[in-house]
Amino acid sequence: MTKNLMRAALALLLAAPFIAHAQNKAVDFNPKMPFSDGFIAGNTLYVAGQQGPDDHGKVTGTTIEFQAERTIAAIQRVVEKAGFKMTDLVSVTVYVTDLNDVPKMNEVYKRLMPNPKPARATVKVAGLIGDAKIEISAIAVKQ
Repeated sequence: MTKNLMRAALALLLAAPFIAHAQNKAVDFNPKMPFSDGFIAGNTLYVAGQQGPDDHGKVTGTTIEFQAERTIAAIQRVVEKAGFKMTDLVSVTVYVTDLNDVPKMNEVYKRLMPNPKPARATVKVAGLIGDAKIEISAIAVKQ
């Protein structure tokens, strides 16, 4: 190993714990809630499941299109508050309560999510908090 390579490796080893520790932080943590809306670990942002309520905080009586738009907007709010961009998204998990809603949700998703689209899983669940039709969680990596 050359002298310069050894110095660089040693510097990286010594700095890594401080760099990683300095960047780990919660995004929108409310002590009354059992989770944060997001969490930054190094150069990765983990966005907690977001829903799309109306202006009164309710999802009942709203359409899948409305909820999908609001849910993606909630994801964007957390992503940008954390200092990331929507193009930093690398993985998304979409939870829906009705598979018949997927085609309409996909239209909204295709329109609002930036290209290239992140990897995605769509999962049917028995129910979501507040009787929501959709919830989305995401992972973003800052390049």
